[in-house]
Amino acid sequence: MERRKFLQHAGLTGILAAGAAPAIAQSAPTIKWRLTSSFPKSLDTIYGAAEVLSKRVAAVTGGKFQVQVFASGEVAPGGQALDVVQNGTVEACHTCSYYYIGKDKTFGIGTAIPFGMNARQMNAWIYYGGGQKLLDEFYSNYNVVSFAGGNTGTQMGGWFRKEIKSLKDVKGVKMRIAGLGGTVFSSLGMVTQQIPGSDIYPALEKGTIDAAEWVGPYDDEKLGFHKVAKNYYFPGWWEPGPCVHFFVNKDQWAKLPKDYQAAWEAGAYEANVTMMAEYDAKNPAALRRLVGQGVKLKKYSNDIIEAAYKASVQLYSDESAKNPAFKKIYTEYLKFQKEQNQWFSVAELGMDMFLQSHIK
Repeated sequence: MERRKFLQHAGLTGILAAGAAPAIAQSAPTIKWRLTSSFPKSLDTIYGAAEVLSKRVAAVTGGKFQVQVFASGEVAPGGQALDVVQNGTVEACHTCSYYYIGKDKTFGIGTAIPFGMNARQMNAWIYYGGGQKLLDEFYSNYNVVSFAGGNTGTQMGGWFRKEIKSLKDVKGVKMRIAGLGGTVFSSLGMVTQQIPGSDIYPALEKGTIDAAEWVGPYDDEKLGFHKVAKNYYFPGWWEPGPCVHFFVNKDQWAKLPKDYQAAWEAGAYEANVTMMAEYDAKNPAALRRLVGQGVKLKKYSNDIIEAAYKASVQLYSDESAKNPAFKKIYTEYLKFQKEQNQWFSVAELGMDMFLQSHIK
């Protein structure tokens, strides 16, 4: 929806919520949707974004539009959230696009790709850089429309039972990792797999895997990874600014009254902003607690990061050569990223570097 139309509808929704048009509000239909999340309830940050949307939608429609949120596994496993929306089992889901790269690697771009854009840049691309149109054109092949619904910011690089000091130490390591980062690490000799967040700890504890990544300090502390793996690496170069999405069944979206569509969009905007803010507020204290419990904070060696970057560039070239959908979106994505990097390297980088050297 164009921004002007969104604001017009959002304005009407606000009037209805305020009670200025009771006759219209009373005549509005009662609609109940189900939304399945790819995340467990225990992760109040990332799971909570769906509840933010649900509450906002209900508030601005006077309770007429209700969205019931289900945690991962209650309706469908986290990795099948898109599937149950596509086939109409539920109306919507809250998930990460890159969970579905097994269907098409183009899904990776919607959330995050190795050495891609950060959270602010992703928002700029989606909202104002043509990204929304490109993504929805691709997602329409799976009978869904998309809405940005959260971001974690640059993630940490994972928990390892043993140190990985150089590129040679990567080979043979069994790691849980999502998205195209797993593809890149696999090309460097790692054995990668993608398993749901709730299943990571037992796999790491039993030694089924040697390493795992999730999000960052706040969530990772909740999941208890520090109890079974003490080496905490950074940065998560495969997730510089991962965007979490709401996917809605196309047919259900088309049937939704325009004012309810506007309410949904408003809720998605709110979820997108508040998730990032919440992580930024909670991660620093969580990291201090983890380090206080003996966690060893380590940076990936330069040879690992350089090899990963080279492998990522090769992956994008190879995929573009055989996948028209990937090529179309990635070409525009990369063009936008280059422009963003030129801008961020001026005021943003200069200010950040100064402040980080003076305020400690």
